Amino acid sequence: MINQVTLVGRLTKDPVLRYTVEGTPVLNITLALNRHYRNAKGDFDADFVLCTVWNKAAENTAKYCSKGSLVGVVGRIQTRNYDGTDGKKVYVTEVIADTVKFMGGRPAEVKADDKELLPF
Repeated sequence: MINQVTLVGRLTKDPVLRYTVEGTPVLNITLALNRHYRNAKGDFDADFVLCTVWNKAAENTAKYCSKGSLVGVVGRIQTRNYDGTDGKKVYVTEVIADTVKFMGGRPAEVKADDKELLPF
């Protein structure tokens, strides 16, 4: 079986590095990914994908990236579930990142023609 995903998108917020009880660095980020077609209103919709990054990649991403940074992620899709506070089962689908590539920062100045390329 093959379970591999490659994403290129922008961080939706500043990354916050956390550590497990054992001291392992972990980072949860959300990537905004534009779709390749326009909706009925003529705008591009975006998908927001949860990614989990571990170890040195998590530390480097937290250190060198911020909201709006363009990053590439290669990893695998993983699903999990848990019981929510209301007793209902909550299902989560996320990308577990094997590699994070820094592809440049957020543009300092966005031209009017380029605004449609940014999901936020």
